Amino acid sequence: MATTEQRPDAGPRHFHDELIRPFLVAVAVAVTAVQWPHGHILYPAVALPLFVLTTVAAIGALLPTGWTTERQRVAVMAAYMLFGSLLLPLAHQTTMAAMFPYVAAASAGGVLASRKAAIGVAVAGALAATGATQLVLRLAPGAPQWSWWVTLTVALPVYIGMSNRDRRDALRNAQLAAEEARRATASEAREAALIERGRIAREIHDVLGHSLSGIALQLDMADALRDSGRGQDAVAAVRRARALAVDSINETRRAVHALREDTLPLPDTLRRLAEHGAVEFTVTGDPVAVAADQAHTMVRTAQEALTNAAKYAPGARREMRLAFTADHVTLTVRNGPPPEEPRADLAGGTGVGLVGLRERAALLGGTLRAEPTREGGWTVELELPR
Repeated sequence: MATTEQRPDAGPRHFHDELIRPFLVAVAVAVTAVQWPHGHILYPAVALPLFVLTTVAAIGALLPTGWTTERQRVAVMAAYMLFGSLLLPLAHQTTMAAMFPYVAAASAGGVLASRKAAIGVAVAGALAATGATQLVLRLAPGAPQWSWWVTLTVALPVYIGMSNRDRRDALRNAQLAAEEARRATASEAREAALIERGRIAREIHDVLGHSLSGIALQLDMADALRDSGRGQDAVAAVRRARALAVDSINETRRAVHALREDTLPLPDTLRRLAEHGAVEFTVTGDPVAVAADQAHTMVRTAQEALTNAAKYAPGARREMRLAFTADHVTLTVRNGPPPEEPRADLAGGTGVGLVGLRERAALLGGTLRAEPTREGGWTVELELPR
């Protein structure tokens, strides 16, 4: 499903562009229109068209930037600034007419993307206001006017507009950066959730998969023994299945504990696992503390290897060795060749277990090797860095 990205809109931009400037333009137009008949306007035949053109340009400058191109905005701001500057000496005695060129300069700084264009519009307006004032002084020497240097100040508000624009852009960029950071955080959280789901999937397979496979193996064996008239052996197989079920409960509890705290006593856990399965277990080297995730991976590898040995080589001799060296910890599980061919319905597998074990080893910077031996058995060797 397609989604539309919404970019955050800056609050200060909304306040200044959609409230302050329209308010100032409306006040200037309304007050000037009210005072026009009594404002001692010089040369009304020229001033009135200039007032109308200034009003139209001021309204055009309020249009949203998305409606016009940059060139059109420059043209509108230039006209706004020019007409307001030319109107300044003619309507000097009104209260608000002098506001037009100042508001036009601030608008140019805040709306135009090019700083050079904004400053050029403001400077041109200031020069036009100064020239128009000097011309009116010559034509009407008795009319009160501002000094020439005061009219040059109409360009100064352009810096206020540019400052507001920079502040708006900085705020918008900060909001966009915060949005990107939020999306990155959400993406990392999703990735972490997927990793955790993969880990839990491996836990489910390791804890329940080998136990349920062992239970199914024992029950199928009991069924086969019963059909062959070996009732005592069938009962023993059922009891072993029950023992496996009890052990699976304990393993599930330990797995939950590991998921919560990641603490597993490696040598003790492997020894108990070996004793339960009548597997020879030896430890070589000087045992040292092993990280929780490494110990957890070692235990799961041993469980998977012993379960596979029971499925594919029932009755074969099995042994497990834990070796500590200066740089690595190595777990090796071997089984001999099966005394007889396993039943096809008991030896089926998906290979998911070894895939999960290799993933565990790779995540820890180690390697997992699973291959047949020359004698016809199988070896699983996990090597992890200390």
